[in-house]
Amino acid sequence: MNLLKFKVTDFRSVRDSGWIELDDVTALIGVNESGKSNLLMPLWKLNPAREGELHPTSDYPKSLFTAIREAPADFAFVTALFENAEHADVVAAKAGISSEEASCVEVTRYYDKRYTIAFPKYAHISDIGTSDIRAQLETLLADIGDAKALKSEAGFVDGLKAGVSAAITRLPAGQTMTAGEVRSVLEAVSALLPTEPAKTSAIAPLLHQMIEHLTGIVASVSRPEPAASAEVVKLVVELIPKFVYYANYGNLDSEIYLPHVVQNLKRTDLGAKEEAKARTLRVLFSFVRLKPEEILELGRDFKDPQNQNRQPTPDEIATVAEAKRTRAILLQSASTSLTKEFKAWWKQGDYRFRFDADGDHFRIWVSDDRRPEEIELESRSTGLQWFLSFYLVFLVESEGQHENAVLLLDEPGMSLHPLAQRDLSAFFESLSAQSNQIVYTSHSPFLVQPDRLDRARKVFVAPDGTTKATPDLRGGPGDPQPGAAYAVYSALNLNIAESLLIGCKPIIVEGPSDQHYLTTIKTLLTAAAAIKPTSELVFPPAGGAKSARITAAILTGRDEQLPAILFDDDVVARSAMKELRSNLYAAAPDRLLSLKEFVFDDAEVEDLFPASFLAEIMDRIERRPDQQLADVIKPDTPFVPQVEAWAKSNKFELENHWKIALSLEAKRRALQRGIDAFDKRTLDRWVKLFDAFIKLGQA
Repeated sequence: MNLLKFKVTDFRSVRDSGWIELDDVTALIGVNESGKSNLLMPLWKLNPAREGELHPTSDYPKSLFTAIREAPADFAFVTALFENAEHADVVAAKAGISSEEASCVEVTRYYDKRYTIAFPKYAHISDIGTSDIRAQLETLLADIGDAKALKSEAGFVDGLKAGVSAAITRLPAGQTMTAGEVRSVLEAVSALLPTEPAKTSAIAPLLHQMIEHLTGIVASVSRPEPAASAEVVKLVVELIPKFVYYANYGNLDSEIYLPHVVQNLKRTDLGAKEEAKARTLRVLFSFVRLKPEEILELGRDFKDPQNQNRQPTPDEIATVAEAKRTRAILLQSASTSLTKEFKAWWKQGDYRFRFDADGDHFRIWVSDDRRPEEIELESRSTGLQWFLSFYLVFLVESEGQHENAVLLLDEPGMSLHPLAQRDLSAFFESLSAQSNQIVYTSHSPFLVQPDRLDRARKVFVAPDGTTKATPDLRGGPGDPQPGAAYAVYSALNLNIAESLLIGCKPIIVEGPSDQHYLTTIKTLLTAAAAIKPTSELVFPPAGGAKSARITAAILTGRDEQLPAILFDDDVVARSAMKELRSNLYAAAPDRLLSLKEFVFDDAEVEDLFPASFLAEIMDRIERRPDQQLADVIKPDTPFVPQVEAWAKSNKFELENHWKIALSLEAKRRALQRGIDAFDKRTLDRWVKLFDAFIKLGQA
């Protein structure tokens, strides 16, 4: 199953995170103490590969501690939505629904450890409209009157009409009917069917058809809710992926004092950091296939508790030697196994590991081709310590199911050099390609991929003190916590700086949704050879027309060319263009582009795409109104104002970040469908715009 999105409720600092949509790799970006870990941990505890127990004193929100303690079954702490294409047939057979209805499943876990599920694509029918039944009976009555009755049916037809009319009269006055009321209508109609109707009768088939129709309605209305079945819930929970959680403070030390390990592994009162360390050690010894008590025992020297001065006999010496030899062989075998498996998994270094035990001490030694001499793990980079520790947790806790596990990494690679952090991003990509979804937290700009900002979510503390997450990565006035946005902007600035160094050309746009649309168009046109840019085009968002001047100034060095800027055709943008032409861009006004030149008056970047294409997506995103946007959208008219007017006329409020959500889904669909999905007029607009970009890049 693929995890599409999740939300956290009433867990630590999180009251209601709202839905957090996920990709193959998703970054949760936020400053320290913003609550990033409090989003990962409940997801881990939804279905942990190992451990992941709930701890009331730390997991319950302090403001709700008493209420949850008294009624844990009333409080859900995490809900996740999974795409279930792979197992849809199995779940559908057990639940008694269609494979399409079972292709998406929502799983919720409560503080009493109970699970509930839901099938968003399945609409359970508990009653049916009275008007629908009335219409069906009236149609039957009309069809009976129109049908050619046999001579032998003359009296029967009159009675039949009277019976159907009576059934219509007896329909309840309410707008809906229960299963029992529909069943009464079915029994009344069934009673009208003769025991042995004539084989050539044209009337009897009409009754049979109505009886079958009503029988189907009764079955649908009476069918129990499939998600309420304990067997279905159990099956779904067994099928959802395991979650593996790892945090930095679980990193292994090179020297491990075994008596402390034995003691800590038995304790239940450890703090978060100590518990994480104990967890990694537990995983390590599971991998070695030995218990720390056994390693201690096998390494014991001879000692007579009754007579400490007594010397061992030859047999006792041989027994001690054999035990130590056994321990050495076991550790050597484990070392060889770890070296082999780690090499197959981590391609960026040929590391060799050796486990060694000396009395009460257990050590891990490391060597590689560049450093053939063995060095204690703690003397190697903390990055290697992180990779090894994470690998052991990942390998052991997933118990062979790691190909489908969802990896939850809390502040990964923070001890790595910035370039190594970039490599870590590439490593995440390779893991996700092996069917491992990854969700990680970070505040480092080097772990934010500027060309995949659609996979980043900003985590911040809301004014009420609770943790929230949003796909809107912008900062600026009113941002409740600009630190998260700063990491994103830093990543973007680093990417732009690197782009400029290798000859890429930035085209400043107003917002992140503009960036998504233009990147999509560039990808489609380049793949179809419709444009041939001489240098890479990048689209850094300025955060609004007013901010374009600041962004342009940052991107422009003393002797460098001013970057091009693409503006919407609105009042704010026109004012910004006028100001720029009078100062910073006075000598290069042609580098200020308005969408008016390429689409129509008052156009925004959304208008580069067919209105019908975006309306179809908007209707799938926003399901609240009865009126479909696609039914009222007008082509060659600014799209955004039409959406706002549609929302107002249907009396609902658009989400704060609806434009970003729309652009992300438009990007996904456009790249999936390809350039052939768009008409010639649209393609001509795109080519004209990008030809202008390319021309400015060559100037």
